[in-house]
Amino acid sequence: MDRNSIIGWVLIAAIMLGFFGYQSRQVKKQMAYQAQLDSLAAVEAYRQDSIRNAYLAEHPQDTVVAALPVQTAVYSDSLLNAASMAEGETVSLENDKLLVTFNTMGGQPSSVQVKGFQNYDKSDLYILKEGKSQLGFVVYAPTAVDTRKFNFQFVPDASTDSTVVMRLPFSNGGYIEQKYTLRHDSYSVDETLSFVGMQDLIPRNVGSIDVDFNAVIPRMEKGYKNESQYSRLNYYFPEDKKPENIGNGRKGSKRFDNRIEWFAFQQQFFSAIMRAPKDFTYGEFSIDFLGKDNADSDLMRCAASMRADIQPGADRIDIPFEFYFGPNDYKGLKAYGHAYEKVIPLGGRIVGLITKWVIIPLFDWLSKFIESFGLIILLMTLFIKLVVLPFAYKSLSSSAKMQVLKPELDKINAKYPKQEDAMKKQQATMDLYKKAGVNMMGGCLPMLLQFPILWAMFRFFPASIQLRQQPFLWAEDLSAYDDVIHWGTSILGMDHISLFALLMALSMFFYSRVTMQNQSTGDDPNAKMMRFMSLYMMPIMMFFICNNLSSGLSYYYLLSNLITMLETWIIKKWFVHPEEILAKLKAAEGKPAPKSKWQQRLEEAQKMQREMQKQQAKKNGKR
Repeated sequence: MDRNSIIGWVLIAAIMLGFFGYQSRQVKKQMAYQAQLDSLAAVEAYRQDSIRNAYLAEHPQDTVVAALPVQTAVYSDSLLNAASMAEGETVSLENDKLLVTFNTMGGQPSSVQVKGFQNYDKSDLYILKEGKSQLGFVVYAPTAVDTRKFNFQFVPDASTDSTVVMRLPFSNGGYIEQKYTLRHDSYSVDETLSFVGMQDLIPRNVGSIDVDFNAVIPRMEKGYKNESQYSRLNYYFPEDKKPENIGNGRKGSKRFDNRIEWFAFQQQFFSAIMRAPKDFTYGEFSIDFLGKDNADSDLMRCAASMRADIQPGADRIDIPFEFYFGPNDYKGLKAYGHAYEKVIPLGGRIVGLITKWVIIPLFDWLSKFIESFGLIILLMTLFIKLVVLPFAYKSLSSSAKMQVLKPELDKINAKYPKQEDAMKKQQATMDLYKKAGVNMMGGCLPMLLQFPILWAMFRFFPASIQLRQQPFLWAEDLSAYDDVIHWGTSILGMDHISLFALLMALSMFFYSRVTMQNQSTGDDPNAKMMRFMSLYMMPIMMFFICNNLSSGLSYYYLLSNLITMLETWIIKKWFVHPEEILAKLKAAEGKPAPKSKWQQRLEEAQKMQREMQKQQAKKNGKR
């Protein structure tokens, strides 16, 4: 055996001896750890047996207690075991806006009452209810420690009237601290999660903790369908224009691996928002809507699983969080400066601008002087009608002029009764309008320009907390439907009739009837179909849509239709003169109708097309 072989065998022997020695030490450590667990389990089993035996000595007939299993210790840290078996207690913080109750089991908020507001049934409004929410933090120290499983110790010396401090101690002298501060006259709660003296417990390769927030949001409003449609889960990416969301009455889930600043469990008018000033680094969200008739009157179940960065190795690690528990008031949310106000669904870019810069300021300004929200909606409607009057005038005057031309339209229909003459009839109708000076697009374009305002109002009323539980006439809540007639069984998806929605639909019917009564349809099936849609289908569809929506919205549409009918009558009576239109039409008899630039370009294009077709035909003939 040469020298190199001897050295090789010696090294192999040394490695094997070292390996077996290392394994022996690990086995001894594991045995000692298991012995510690067994010892703790034996102590706890003895304690449980003692309690049970004492109880059975006094209640020998109770066989149920005798069959209860013994709770065993599962953590190597004796203080953690004790905390996992202790019972929690509650402590509260209160200001003029919130009453927040904390439970030492998990060191978490267990209920949040929003003061100054009530549910539809006049009970106190809780956005988080006892036993219906959980906030937990999971850290590896060195095994997974989920704060929800441990009872924290309330620290009265570090707590004040606005601050609650709770700690979870470890055997090495370190602890997890949760400090909550309720701001004065605010809907905000600040939290600082701290890991103190745990630098030897948290491995240095652990760079994050898990954050889990789950809540069952209760029902608060009158109509389940409307409330669920405007409730959702929002999540906001830093520097983004608006938050993304899931929900709106439908079950959903999302997962993201990028940074998220905050998320919100948003009911129609109230939100529970959690924000990480240093951002979450991961997010997984889910939402599920509970049935209308569930026994606990709950609306939806929301869940957020997040991740937050930490810097291990320090003697103290502080992670700040912020909570908002309160109403979805646009100005109030905007004052926080974190884009919270964007949880309110005000529409897209154009519609949102109209709502934010016109509708909301006007509504807030009128609210300073007028208490009746029904009167405020009336004044807002009048203001909006005044603003769009230049566009509405063109539309309404064109409609009135078309009514004057009805006898001439009847003659055209009689001249071209056949379906194959539809193009000729359309051309003759266009020539008639041109000779009379009537713009066929005069009724369409103004309506398109008014549509963003109508849509802005459609978005504003169901989302406006100012209308919540505000009565007007027979409606007890302008943010919900008014049910003058109600029955228990659902018929065609309805169990009630909203009087404002019904009056709105009737106003649509009568306005369409007045507008179209002098318009000639002849035998044109398309014109008859349009007439049927305008007279009957649109009012019926709008009734079914608005029957479950905000009565304030139906009231606004009713006022808008009535004011439009009044404008039509005024314009027809004093601004449209039939004799002038007929005189102009008579003066144009025998003369060709003036051609618009668009028509001239169209004819030139048609001539060029015919010339190209002729040239193509000649080439084909030569071949």
